[in-house]
Amino acid sequence: MTVLLDRLEQQPLRDWYAARADEYGWSRHVLDHMIASRLHLREGAAPSNFAGQLPAGDSELAQQLARDPVLFDFLDLGGQLSEREVEQALMDRLTETLLALGHGFAFVGRQVHLDVGDEDFYVDLLFFHVVQLRYVVVELKVGRLTPADVGQLSFYVQVVDGQRRRPEHRATVGLLLCTARSTETARYALRGASSALAVVRYVGLEPEERAAFPGEAALAEALAAPVTIAGESLPLAQHLQRLERAAARPQDAAGEEE
Repeated sequence: MTVLLDRLEQQPLRDWYAARADEYGWSRHVLDHMIASRLHLREGAAPSNFAGQLPAGDSELAQQLARDPVLFDFLDLGGQLSEREVEQALMDRLTETLLALGHGFAFVGRQVHLDVGDEDFYVDLLFFHVVQLRYVVVELKVGRLTPADVGQLSFYVQVVDGQRRRPEHRATVGLLLCTARSTETARYALRGASSALAVVRYVGLEPEERAAFPGEAALAEALAAPVTIAGESLPLAQHLQRLERAAARPQDAAGEEE
């Protein structure tokens, strides 16, 4: 792909992204986004206790789920948002949320009810990984990680594993998504947890970065404004459509010759 040649200089990195693009069926746009977001440095980078809680082969698979950081670049996290507001924003953009988490995540539910004895508990987000065949419990934390957050998620993972897991499923794992953490605190808290967990930072678009992007009204105005190209004055959107059709013609012609 020309994206690999244009964006990456080292052949090992080209091979790495090419293999994943082929495995996951990424479009050109998604591949470009993954390269720009440096997925090769983020995949499996979160601190976890998977190696101690899961068999060797399974722990390596589970570690692939723990991107760090997770890039929710469609969210504005600059304000004082609550966990529930972040949760709602992720659900409003579910397709982008699944893409940010990684290939294979399927949404099961939000605020999923867990009935334990005579007490009620609620999981922020519950996913099922259709490739690894396991439930993934996700808890959201706005602010700095505390050991109590890890303990709560560990409990939820135990309950989901006990109540929902089937014999053909792999062990349930948990991802604690937080906006800030001490890696040392995370590692000590994970060491004492009885479930397979990872602590993942999530980031959004910073306010100054978001401010640099034109708003929808400005974009619409720019696309409607007349622009003169090759002596012809047309709205910019129409020029772009023509360029797209012209760029596609050589490929179409080559396909017809074949």
